[in-house]
Amino acid sequence: MRVSTAFPGHGKLTPEQEELRILRREVSKLKAERDILKKAAVHFAKDPL
Repeated sequence: MRVSTAFPGHGKLTPEQEELRILRREVSKLKAERDILKKAAVHFAKDPL
């Protein structure tokens, strides 16, 4: 593979690519938050006050 074709473009994303990148990051963050809340719910459900 030629070096000039390894990373085509100038490092700028199209608006659609940028939006997709942001949305994927947000989905990842929301999944992590969901998992934390699931663990907390299990903890509080089995720990009598």
